[in-house]
Amino acid sequence: MAVKHTPTGIIHQGSKGGKTGCGVDTKNHLDHWVTTHQKITCDKNGCKN
Repeated sequence: MAVKHTPTGIIHQGSKGGKTGCGVDTKNHLDHWVTTHQKITCDKNGCKN
């Protein structure tokens, strides 16, 4: 599953309401996150690998 951070357009591995692969808490500003099936674009450890 992937989530998109709408203000930046970066797509992370993870799910809305949890944490991304690189450790970002998607519960902070929940309205900034949307579930997507797009390719992950985050280059940080955990999302990229």
